[in-house]
Amino acid sequence: MSQRLIDIHMTPEFLTINDIAQKLDLSVKSVRRFVASGELPATKSCSHYLISPQDFNDFRERLMQDDNATGKSQRVSKPSEAPSEISAPGKTAEVNWCDISPYWANPTPSKMTFVDLFCGAGGLSKGLEMSGLEGICGLDWFKEACMTYRRNFHHPFVNGDIKDPAIKHLFYETVSRQLRGRQLSIVAGGFPCQGFSMAGNRIVDDPRNSLYLELIEIVRHLQPEFVICENVKGLRSMLGGMVEQKILDDFREIGYEMNVTVLCAADYHTPQKRERVIFIGNRINRPNYHPTPLLSPKEYVTTGNAIADLMTMPENKDFNHVPTRHRPDMAERMAALPEGQSLYKGYSDAWKKCPWDEASCTIKENHGGVNIHPRLPRVLTAREMARLQSFPDDFIFEGPKNKQLVQIGNAVPPLLGKAIGLSVRFSRGDL
Repeated sequence: MSQRLIDIHMTPEFLTINDIAQKLDLSVKSVRRFVASGELPATKSCSHYLISPQDFNDFRERLMQDDNATGKSQRVSKPSEAPSEISAPGKTAEVNWCDISPYWANPTPSKMTFVDLFCGAGGLSKGLEMSGLEGICGLDWFKEACMTYRRNFHHPFVNGDIKDPAIKHLFYETVSRQLRGRQLSIVAGGFPCQGFSMAGNRIVDDPRNSLYLELIEIVRHLQPEFVICENVKGLRSMLGGMVEQKILDDFREIGYEMNVTVLCAADYHTPQKRERVIFIGNRINRPNYHPTPLLSPKEYVTTGNAIADLMTMPENKDFNHVPTRHRPDMAERMAALPEGQSLYKGYSDAWKKCPWDEASCTIKENHGGVNIHPRLPRVLTAREMARLQSFPDDFIFEGPKNKQLVQIGNAVPPLLGKAIGLSVRFSRGDL
């Protein structure tokens, strides 16, 4: 009997959007918005979205905490019969941690090299350079990100679709020319994960995973010593942990042993509680290390610390500091909104007012809006967003304002990238 995509009615361990709406007493539209924003991780199977019980439980708890914190009546109650929780399989090797604090202030230059795939404006590239590593080439399809990358880095950038054989050939030629016979140390990249789906009890190759498969192919071709992969936190629980395990297995098949964990950018001097899953792997029989946090939550850099001086700065287009002028009624609503709350009921992160005396919530450029300034009745400027992402002030973003916001919101915080770079150097014995 031929395999077919598993039907949602045959997978009681997963929940549908309708199930979530019913259990939480929310509209289907609201749940769909949570899925679209990435706050409720979901995987598409056939024409339906599936949510694991673990993701449901985590999401429900976050909503309950938000309601309790804001003093609202509890709109999400614990169901009388909660679904059984699915945890990640736990098949990954134990995470190794290294102390990067002795090297943080002034990293020594390294001969280790890296390329950055799906690099966008270059947040991860900037961080890896800050850790002392040498950039060789960036690659992305986003035209404005290409313009930004070329402005801020001295090494080349290939602009185009990684699936295009001509673009891939150009990338390989550029990398070879830049290396000049040296060994490539690192391939880094953050790939989309929305296309992972199931057939029976296995993960199938969805067309939307073509970029992930291209990453695998490029690593196989270039044979770097190390691989760094960055993705959303929700990837760890997708399909009950099966997606994470597939990634580990795929890299092991081409010779790379990987370790994976979730890192919070605020732990590394970034004024933002942005969490990302980080895979680090190598083919040279070294232990893979992740960076031990540098700060405790009480020591986090706050939003106020990061952007207070920009409140009185005049508009400066060349500095990416152009405040949005809102309608009077919208400005009034923003002014009255308590910190930590969203302007719209259907969103929990987008259109959310940042806290002043804490590290910022995860900043976004889309999914319904950008984040709201904690003290001024407007959304954040591109420069303020860049500050909360830990970009230095001399890093200038190209393109119209809306394209700048996309670049910043999608970026890896450079200081998180610096911490990752130092941990890979530690793994290599390069510190």
